[in-house]
Amino acid sequence: MPVETISWKNKKVRLIDQTLLPHRFKYIICDDIRTLWKAIRTLQVRGAPAIGIAGALGVVLAANSSKAKRFGGFFKDLNRSIKFLASSRPTAINLFWALGRMECVAKANNDKPISEIKKILLKEALKIIDEDKASCRRMARYGAKLVKNGDAILTHCNAGGLATADYGTGLGVLFEAKRRGRHFKVYVDETRPMLQGARLTTWELMHDGIDATLICDNTAASLMEKGKVNKIFVGADRVARNGDTANKIGTYSLAVLANHHRIPFYVVAPVSSFDFRIKSGKDIPIEERDAKEVRSVLGRVIAPKNVKVYNPAFDVTPNELITAIITEKGIFRKPYVLSLRKLRKLGYRDENKRYR
Repeated sequence: MPVETISWKNKKVRLIDQTLLPHRFKYIICDDIRTLWKAIRTLQVRGAPAIGIAGALGVVLAANSSKAKRFGGFFKDLNRSIKFLASSRPTAINLFWALGRMECVAKANNDKPISEIKKILLKEALKIIDEDKASCRRMARYGAKLVKNGDAILTHCNAGGLATADYGTGLGVLFEAKRRGRHFKVYVDETRPMLQGARLTTWELMHDGIDATLICDNTAASLMEKGKVNKIFVGADRVARNGDTANKIGTYSLAVLANHHRIPFYVVAPVSSFDFRIKSGKDIPIEERDAKEVRSVLGRVIAPKNVKVYNPAFDVTPNELITAIITEKGIFRKPYVLSLRKLRKLGYRDENKRYR
């Protein structure tokens, strides 16, 4: 279900406020980086590729707000804004990949007039959006080959159009499989504490006419034991060079369960989600979020207000539990240390390391 999650309109960033879905569909406008930073931090825009796009467009906002006449002053302004945007969320590598890419473009054009650099930065940000749309569709085509008639698929969190420019990673595979005439059903983990599965994934699947059933997170094991799930597709926020993968908290649990029940476990992620600087998932920074997200459900407090809370937003799935990693460059399988080397040679761009 293609949906324009984030875009550049009238020199401002327009994005869907995902905190209001599924009951209210509303675009919000960000005309400065502080508003955009808040949108990223509060999950109004979320999903690794979409956050990367937001970062790139944020650099454009910062560039347009600079009053500097010379490159030195302009780049100082830009650098300050990039560091600020980088502080919004720490785990999804796409954000830092996009910020680094935009910084490199500015540096590479330091001999041009500031007005021209601003145009070049906008062009690059729009290119990132177009690349994301294309990569999602390529991933979908590769992944759809794995979906067969009669499959019962489980997914976690939201890896659809709302997490990307408009089509999705894990859900993009399902959209493409349906387009090809495959008949299958999908079980959707609610994904506590922010309920991205219940609120967002079900909304996307139902709008595309895909048979979707919502379950509590702790129902997954029972479904597997009963033989009601035969494939799992999830997205990723960062993939280490050995194939260890960070994704929404609860993904690791599913991978362990899938391994026990011998169910294929697939990760779908664009090249921009790979971090070849780090050896394993142990090096991936895991964001810890506000305790209120666990003490409350959709704004209603359900626990003692002073109870201690541990609220990591992500966990890491070891590579040995992953059946295959689907990218826009193809499907990669174990041993990932070897197969992902090929991916790096096929077009990985590590633009800038400073903000990771």
